[in-house]
Amino acid sequence: MSPPTTSTTTTRTTTASTPDSTSQRHSVPEYEEIPVPLHARRGLISVSAVWLGFPMILTCAVFGGLIVYSLGFWRGMLAIVLGNLVLMGYVGALSYIAGRSGKNFALTAVETFGRRGYLVPSGFLATVVIGWFAFQTGLTGSILHDSFGWNEQLTTLVAGIGFLAATLLGIRALSVIGMIAAPVYLVLGGLAIWFAAEHSTPASVTSYPGGASQAAMTFGAAVTLVIASFIDSGTMTADFTRWSRSGRQGFLASVSAFPIGNTIALVVGGVIVALGAASNPATNGGTFLNVLIAHGGILVPLAAAFVLINLGSVCTHCLYNGAVGWGQLTGTTMRRLTVILGAVGIALAVAGIWSHFEQWLNLLGVIVPPIGTVLVLDQLLLPRYAPTISRTGVSPAQIRWASFAAWAAGSAAALLAHAFAPWLSDAVIGILTAATVFVGIHAVTRHQALPQARQASGSPQ
Repeated sequence: MSPPTTSTTTTRTTTASTPDSTSQRHSVPEYEEIPVPLHARRGLISVSAVWLGFPMILTCAVFGGLIVYSLGFWRGMLAIVLGNLVLMGYVGALSYIAGRSGKNFALTAVETFGRRGYLVPSGFLATVVIGWFAFQTGLTGSILHDSFGWNEQLTTLVAGIGFLAATLLGIRALSVIGMIAAPVYLVLGGLAIWFAAEHSTPASVTSYPGGASQAAMTFGAAVTLVIASFIDSGTMTADFTRWSRSGRQGFLASVSAFPIGNTIALVVGGVIVALGAASNPATNGGTFLNVLIAHGGILVPLAAAFVLINLGSVCTHCLYNGAVGWGQLTGTTMRRLTVILGAVGIALAVAGIWSHFEQWLNLLGVIVPPIGTVLVLDQLLLPRYAPTISRTGVSPAQIRWASFAAWAAGSAAALLAHAFAPWLSDAVIGILTAATVFVGIHAVTRHQALPQARQASGSPQ
C-alpha cells in the first residue's frame, strides 16, 4: 500500500484526533498510517520505559558471556562499550527524527527510499522482526523445559499466546512491560552475581583472561555481535520513539537502551562468566538461571517468572514492530496484524523451526545497518549541513535509487568483511561504506542540480 497523500493525511489526522471517533472510544489508536499527533504523544519516562526493558534480557546475558569468554574481561568490556556507542549514535539519530516527525519507520522510509521504494526496506525489516519473535518465543519454551522440565511445545504455545495478547494492548503495554522487566533483570542479575562472587574477589573477575582459546571470536566480531543483537528493531526505533514529544526526547528515550540498558544486560553476563559461574560459557554464554535455581527456595519460581517476563519483553516489542510495519504496508490495523503475524510466529516456534533461525537472522543483521545510515544522512545530517536543492519542496520520487545504491554498497561491503575479514566489525564497515557512497552520490547530484536550480530561479551564474 502506498503512503497517503498530504490531503489524505490531514483528513485522517483530524478523524483520529476527534474525541467522538470510534477508535478513540474503544481503544487507543496506534496511528499506523499517519504521524502520531501531538496531543497523543507520551512523556519521556513512558517512552524511555519502552526501550529500557527491551534489551535487558537473558539473550544479552548470553551474548555478554560469549564476548568475555572469547576476549577476556577488559577487552570484552571494551567491545561491549564500543558496540553500544555505535548503537547510541545510530538508534539515537533515528529516534530524534521520529520524535520530531511522529512518523513510524515505514512512513519515515518513504522520504528516503521513495513512494514505492520504501516497500522494500519496510517489508524486509517487518518480516525479520517476526522471525525474531518466533525465535524468542521458541527459546522461552526451550529454556523452561531445560530448567524446570516443563513440556516444551505446550509452554511455547501458552507463552506465545500471552505475548500476543500483551502486544494487542499497544504502546501502553510495552511501556508497562519495560517498567517491570528492567528492575526484575537488575535484581535477579545482581543476586546471581552476589551468589557467584561468594568465593571470588574483584581482582579475579577483572583478570579473567578468557577461555575460548582458538574458538574465540575476534574483537571486531564481538563489536558486531553487540550491534547486530538489536540492529533490526533499532533501525525500526521510530515505531516506539514516534510517541515522543520532541526529537530531543526521542533521542533521550533511546539512550535508556543504548548504552544504558543494553550495556547492563551484557555486562551481567560477562561478569557471570568471569566469576566462573556459567554452566557452559562456550554455548550458553553468561546465562545466570542456573545460579538462581541452585539456591532453591523462592528463587526457583521467581526464575521461572523471570524467563516469561524477560523474554516476553523482547517478544512483544518485535511483534509490535512487525505489526506496525505491515499495518502501514497493507492498510490493516496494528491489532489485526498482531493476531495474524503472532499466530504465524507461534506456529513456527511450536513446530521447532525457530532453532534454525539464529544464524540466518544474525546474517541478515549484517545488511541492516546501511538502511538506517542512509535515513540519518538523508533526513538529518545532509539537509542541515549540505541541503539538496533538487528535493526542496518536492514530494519523494517513486524510487530513490541513490538510497538503494548506498544500501547495496554498504551491505555488500559488510558481507565481504564478514566472509574475508572477520577481525573487522562488518556492521561498522557496512555503515561507513553506505555513508561514503550516499554522500558521494549526494555531492555529485547536488553539483549537477545547482546550475539548473539557478536557471530556474533566475539568479546569475
